[in-house]
Amino acid sequence: MRRSLRVLGIPVLIAALVGLVIASVLFGTRPVPLDEVWTSFAAGISEIWSALVDLRIPQITKDTDVDGIVWDLRVPRTLLGLLAGLAVGAAGAITQGHTRNPIADPGMLGVNAGAACAVVGGIYLLGITSPVAFMFFGLLGAIIAATVVFGLSALSGSSPLTLVLAGTGLTAMLTAITSSIVLVDTNSLDQWRFWSVGSTAGRGIDVFWASLPFIAVGLVFALASGFFLNVLSLGDDMTKALGSRVVLIRALGILTITLLIGAATAACGPIVFLGLVVPHIARGIVGADYRWIIPYSALFGGILLVGCDILGRIVARPGEVQVGVMLALVGAPFLIVMVRRQKLASV
Repeated sequence: MRRSLRVLGIPVLIAALVGLVIASVLFGTRPVPLDEVWTSFAAGISEIWSALVDLRIPQITKDTDVDGIVWDLRVPRTLLGLLAGLAVGAAGAITQGHTRNPIADPGMLGVNAGAACAVVGGIYLLGITSPVAFMFFGLLGAIIAATVVFGLSALSGSSPLTLVLAGTGLTAMLTAITSSIVLVDTNSLDQWRFWSVGSTAGRGIDVFWASLPFIAVGLVFALASGFFLNVLSLGDDMTKALGSRVVLIRALGILTITLLIGAATAACGPIVFLGLVVPHIARGIVGADYRWIIPYSALFGGILLVGCDILGRIVARPGEVQVGVMLALVGAPFLIVMVRRQKLASV
């Protein structure tokens, strides 16, 4: 019975996600008649479909201001929000599985701090300003930080505790470096504080295409890792007794988290609370099987991020509240309620 509910839940969540994606295109900070937005969106989708059938590159016609709003602003941020939500949600579940810690967040492994330090370093030393440059430096910093964390952990047997300790120590050091730079350089501070709040606004479709390959590969690895996380949940000794290589499994887990969180953070900035909250929602529905927790977490991540992005545009018109702030406002009370009701399931 529970398996049937699990299977049924996937198309329900996908349908909800599709509905939010359409709503994200329809609603924004600038009030535009919905019929005009829908006409522009439908015409563009028709052109994309025709181009795919004819095996050619789509060329979206932008004859009006509404076309520009839809295809230059709303569609890129919606696609990027969807992609980042899927990535952070899946990475949160994998992080909690590898650390066996119900309050673990991907940021505990130093990936967010590595991305932030690399971006600030690029601004300060090389004067980078474009979102694509932020994307490159952020991903590079995340990869380096994850490599250092896993290397330090492997020296002590690659246990869940050493992963967390190594990540926490590296995060503290990289945060100190980042703070030192932004305190002495006003330009770095001005650019970094907008990026660090977590936002899908102001990113073009080029940022989406730049992050897509990394997140796509990371999601494939994530979905394939559910079985191994189930084995790891039995403990390292039992995992070894069953013939599995703990170090190799953890290395692939760190690689997966780095691809997902590194690309999402580099593209949108740090997305807080999402990776912590959605695995608990998924676990409450599907149980302790990571083969189901990971896809559910990814879908819930996409739903929450896109939904909070829409909400942030509506509550502060004609301005907007960045999605990172909205997620914190939604996620923090939810986490407090779970703790008070003792709903944080062990992992």
